[in-house]
Amino acid sequence: MTLRLFIAPLSVVCFFFPSFLPAQDAKLIAEGKKEGRVVIYGSMETDIFEGIQKAFEKKTGISVDYWRAAGATVLERASSERRANKVAYDLVLNNAGPMEILLAEGALVKYDSPLAKNFAPDLVHPQLGPSYRTSIVGIVYNKSIISPDRAPKSLEALLKSEFRGKLTFPDPQRGAVAVMWPMSLYKLMGKDRADKYLRDLAATKPVIVEGVLPAAERVTTGETPIAITYLKYVVGFGYKGAPLEYVRQDKMLGHGHAIALSSRALRPNAARAFLDYFYSDESLKVMAKFGEFVTRKGIHPPLPDAEKIQVVEMDEPNAITMAEKRKEYRKIFQ
Repeated sequence: MTLRLFIAPLSVVCFFFPSFLPAQDAKLIAEGKKEGRVVIYGSMETDIFEGIQKAFEKKTGISVDYWRAAGATVLERASSERRANKVAYDLVLNNAGPMEILLAEGALVKYDSPLAKNFAPDLVHPQLGPSYRTSIVGIVYNKSIISPDRAPKSLEALLKSEFRGKLTFPDPQRGAVAVMWPMSLYKLMGKDRADKYLRDLAATKPVIVEGVLPAAERVTTGETPIAITYLKYVVGFGYKGAPLEYVRQDKMLGHGHAIALSSRALRPNAARAFLDYFYSDESLKVMAKFGEFVTRKGIHPPLPDAEKIQVVEMDEPNAITMAEKRKEYRKIFQ
């Protein structure tokens, strides 16, 4: 079973439900404190994660060591450590696709958090637990450089000559999203049209960067005024004064995320205590504040028209398909 996100307005996914945060298991926290710390590998941006980390450390006295990288890099490091029998991480949080790969490799183990019941049943993976957030990919632009009335109004509009060289695209060789997004475009426009669209988009000479975050960063500085990236950056960078906006589309591609316990966790109690807190409303509200589309009912990102977006789940490639698509898109976007 993959982490599924059905085509539905986010207003339905986030329908109001009373906030409820049960007290964490005091015995689990006490055992976690004896272990001293928890080590986490993840793809969540550090500025978002830090808010969760500091609150958890204050509440429990358990220290958190967080190593952050792009989803594909997190997968590679976690997988390599497992193969070398030198696992240093207790928890992994990443895109659904890489998490499925790690699960298949035996790197992750099931943990039934008591807070999993706060999520809709169809969002709870039998081994990986709740798909706690949805990352939505769309067109983000700098409105101080491109005014909203002159901004592209659709994906097809990016092919216009006026936007040639002005688009930033995440590197398919490094980021998971840069593979999942193009391989899933057929869900929005059909296979033949999607294949042609990718070739035409590559012909506009987009600037290729490491991942979705660097793509958004270039838009904030104005180096490249448009990017294919996560919508959440409109909120996150907006707090820092960046004049970002996104293109409204009826449907947008997105994917789920999961957090799971290492099958060789050195600090399993500290890891479980963190995982429980991570699923709490308090933690999820920190994510939503930064623009994350969390899947807990009643918690929304402060993004205009967010409730109107319909999310179409991106395909999650296995390791073989991922490698094949990297080669294919490398040739297209070289």
